[in-house]
Amino acid sequence: MEMASEQLLAVSKDKAWAALNDPEILKVSIPGCDAIDKIGENEYEVALTAAVGPVKARFKGKMRLADIAAPDSYSIQFEGQGGAAGHGKGSAKVSLEEVGPNETKLSYTAQAQVGGKIAQIGSRLVDMAAQKMANEFFGAFNQELSRRYPGAASAAPIADAPETKTEGGLKRTLNWFKGSAKDEKPES
Repeated sequence: MEMASEQLLAVSKDKAWAALNDPEILKVSIPGCDAIDKIGENEYEVALTAAVGPVKARFKGKMRLADIAAPDSYSIQFEGQGGAAGHGKGSAKVSLEEVGPNETKLSYTAQAQVGGKIAQIGSRLVDMAAQKMANEFFGAFNQELSRRYPGAASAAPIADAPETKTEGGLKRTLNWFKGSAKDEKPES
């Protein structure tokens, strides 16, 4: 799975960099995150609960920051185990570009691989779940920036994000497929 997007943050580049490196801000911004604990230089242990389609699990993993060029960019390597639900690993490249005194463009690209039950769900559902998590992260991250820096306005994606179906829409789609399968007559 690969994802890429850009977000406009309504804070200075220095404030955006500080927020991206603050475990407390990340903890409240990452959907389902229970803990982010520093375990070494630029290394963290992360615990979160995530649902991908019908599979919901608590994942424990490690995250490491590399290629740090403060306050412009860094890379993130991550891996996690979700017990019987499966496992995942991947990387992301994050960069910041100052647009104005209180505007910063955040760009990212991410690649991830999953295995176990999660991989059996299908790449389309995994991609939709990842996009939903990214959208929720940036919504919460921007809200936290606005709370911490009262002058910050809500930010938004720069380019139109790919359409993300809601859980209700996904259930309707799955039910439609189930209904279509029932209506088909077996070949004689």
